[in-house]
Amino acid sequence: MHLDQYAKVIAMPVITCIDDLKRLHKRRAPKMFYDYAESGSYTEQTFRENTTDFSKLRLRQKVAVDMTGRSTKSMMIGQPVAMPVALAPVGSTGMQCADGEIKAARAAAAFGVPFTLSTMSICSIEDVAEHSPAPFWFQIYAMKDQDFTVSVLDRARRAGCSALVLTLDLQILGQRHKDLKNGITSPPKLTPRNMINMAMHPGWSLGMLGTRRRSFRNVIGHVKGVANLSSLSAWANEQFDPQLDWDKVRRIKDMWGGKLILKGILDVEDAQRAADVGADAIIVSNHGGRQLDGAVSAISMLPSIVRAVGDRVEVHMDSGIRSGQDVLKALALGAKSTYIGRSYIYGLGAMGEAGVTRALEVIQKELDITMALCGERDVRNLGRHNLLIPKDFEGDWV
Repeated sequence: MHLDQYAKVIAMPVITCIDDLKRLHKRRAPKMFYDYAESGSYTEQTFRENTTDFSKLRLRQKVAVDMTGRSTKSMMIGQPVAMPVALAPVGSTGMQCADGEIKAARAAAAFGVPFTLSTMSICSIEDVAEHSPAPFWFQIYAMKDQDFTVSVLDRARRAGCSALVLTLDLQILGQRHKDLKNGITSPPKLTPRNMINMAMHPGWSLGMLGTRRRSFRNVIGHVKGVANLSSLSAWANEQFDPQLDWDKVRRIKDMWGGKLILKGILDVEDAQRAADVGADAIIVSNHGGRQLDGAVSAISMLPSIVRAVGDRVEVHMDSGIRSGQDVLKALALGAKSTYIGRSYIYGLGAMGEAGVTRALEVIQKELDITMALCGERDVRNLGRHNLLIPKDFEGDWV
């Protein structure tokens, strides 16, 4: 091995946890896009508690148990998965790293977990379908523009998307102070501050110069009158439908005609209504703390929702998962599957496609080792018997 090869090996960071990827992401992506991922609304109380509430749960260690032949394999809405973890829809993923959605979809497909493409993605449905070796899921919001809704659902069907994720908790856009202060846009406006910041991240900048995918390609060219950044912003700011109700959810379900997952459930009554409309799964989620600040954490609401509807609909969970141990705790509280957003975005922003793969590897290894030390060999056998749960974990609310 030559000296320069030794130097490269020595310089390669050792990634042992998601926080390692987070630190690299912060160094390698422009500030506005790192802040976009690493932020919540208003005071960020809910954003913080999504992660800290996991630490209230303790694991039950078991010994003298045969730990051979372990498996993290499971099912999500009838689809086999290497572990019960999907990549959640994240807007502007392609601004964390050039062609980000394509890279994340390829990493997920190779690993054997689902990737969910956001409507507000940089790479289009067609871009991802062209490059992904496996079908992916598509996420949509309830929008006022019915022609766009019909068109984008048809495009998702033609692309072979195997499930639709309908986000329910974005009728009104929550305020995220960092995004407003950074003046975030996709692509970034060429202000002096942004140009200086991009110049400080040459790897990111070169990647963006090398791709034609730098704005919201699911929208631009597919909506009448939307042909550039200014017209896109005007359209998007008026599109989220504040009149969304359960009848409209049913109509979207009928329009889609396939597997439907409802995202953004944080209340037992809402979970029951979601089951009533015939959803295949619901995602217990507070949008990663990016919408209603002051809401409870997703993990603390999970048990009551599982008790209410777990026998009627698959209950999934996101918001706050940063490790395989977090995945195990969610599964032990009754979730059938989980989703990661920031955890894979850190990897993407840090190392591109390889970083997404590394994030999945880290989480699977943590899940596998923790499962073994809890005396379990099959991820599908996890339950409350694997946890020590504080009596006040779900809160004693008036």
